[in-house]
Amino acid sequence: MAKERLTRSTSDRWVAGVCGGIARYLGWDADMLRLIWVVLTVGTAFCGVLIYLVLWLLMPQNIYVR
Repeated sequence: MAKERLTRSTSDRWVAGVCGGIARYLGWDADMLRLIWVVLTVGTAFCGVLIYLVLWLLMPQNIYVR
């Protein structure tokens, strides 16, 4: 069985689908990951925003419909 690729979600997205794609890849709840992301972003002087933008540019979009 082939391992699933890390891609941005096209169905579970609020902005760009980064958190939805990471959550699907890890088998986590997307809303919980978003909450963790916000807490870490606020706690690190908004470095999470920069990381999100970089992931948005680097992660390919999921073009396969499941």
